[in-house]
Amino acid sequence: MIEDAQAILKRVKEAAEKRILFLPHAVNQMNAPERMISSREVRAVIFRGVVIEDYPEDLRGHSCLMLGRGDGGRPIHVVCAPKPDYLAVITAYLPDPEQWELDWRTRKEK
Repeated sequence: MIEDAQAILKRVKEAAEKRILFLPHAVNQMNAPERMISSREVRAVIFRGVVIEDYPEDLRGHSCLMLGRGDGGRPIHVVCAPKPDYLAVITAYLPDPEQWELDWRTRKEK
């Protein structure tokens, strides 16, 4: 478990309660025909998911990778960055089973 997972999760939720901004890359990824991830599903990940990776040194500002469940229980990953006035959703995607263990939290060794 990430040491600061609870702290970043708190910041994510507080920022999301103010406003959620979907960056263009996130919109493109969500609308890919093989994904079709709804904003409702992304919100579910943000408010009910868990932080699985923390990126405190990200060039876009402190961000994290979250795992949650979408429609039909499908796993969804969301990368987001809490800002003072909003939550930036950087990307959202369905994790690839060739890159992730079946817990969807652990990257496979290359």
